[in-house]
Amino acid sequence: MMAKIGFIGLGVMGKPMSKNLLKAGYQLVVFNRSKTAVDELVAAGAEAAAGPKALAEQVDIIITMLPDSPQVKEVVLGEGGVIEGAKKGAVVIDMSSIAPLVSREIAAKLHEKGIEMLDAPVSGGEPKAIDGTLSVMVGGKKEVFEKCFPVMKAMAGSVVLTGEIGAGNVTKLANQVIVALNIAAMSEALVLAAKAGVQPEMVYQAIRGGLAGSAVLDAKAPLVMDRKFNPGFRINLHIKDLQNVLNTSHELGVPLPLTAAVMEIMQALKVDGKGDNDHGGLIQYYEKGANIEVKR
Repeated sequence: MMAKIGFIGLGVMGKPMSKNLLKAGYQLVVFNRSKTAVDELVAAGAEAAAGPKALAEQVDIIITMLPDSPQVKEVVLGEGGVIEGAKKGAVVIDMSSIAPLVSREIAAKLHEKGIEMLDAPVSGGEPKAIDGTLSVMVGGKKEVFEKCFPVMKAMAGSVVLTGEIGAGNVTKLANQVIVALNIAAMSEALVLAAKAGVQPEMVYQAIRGGLAGSAVLDAKAPLVMDRKFNPGFRINLHIKDLQNVLNTSHELGVPLPLTAAVMEIMQALKVDGKGDNDHGGLIQYYEKGANIEVKR
């Protein structure tokens, strides 16, 4: 018998992820603040719940996919939250990207009620959420991970246990640092090439097979050169992740000067009204400074 699953948070990522669970044959109960996404999921075969508590009462596994730490705390631990409805032995899989220390705090409160938790943030953005090939980084107990592995695999290409609770979000923060710095490096290089009168497309083709090549370069350079800044992953969301990175790094005593610099570039773009651009749109900061556009 397949576990009955609850899914809270049907946004850009949550909606396609929950649809992939339905496709895999799971019974699904959903809750979201905006009703449009709920209606869409109900039409696809899910049931709707009145709130987090009511949802948790009906299922074995509760997945949350929410914007940040405060929303996850409110939905899981707040009044009418998951903790009030979940059965002993139920599992909360938080797939949001939040502060690792908050994951640990929520897990401790759930543990008092006999409820297990995995922190399982994802990487890959909306396209990979749609085609079910996300990378999932998981923190928690090995036996809980193994029990929930098939459920996560229904939404993902790779699902890796990285350590105890909180380790999933530490891994996600590391991921977001590398992505942000890669985009900044690509931006500096392509703006330099364009200003020097060399075709960015030629530079990209020449370097992508060497040491400077990366998944980030292959994903973002073509979009930048086509001037496509509609979001796969918004600058505003990357700001949120880097805020969690810097808060965590300061608490742990880890200076991250390059991450801090990219954070300030993103803040400048947000002020410039570009916070809803894709994070590849970071290049616009450099283009403005150099008075040049990187295009084909």
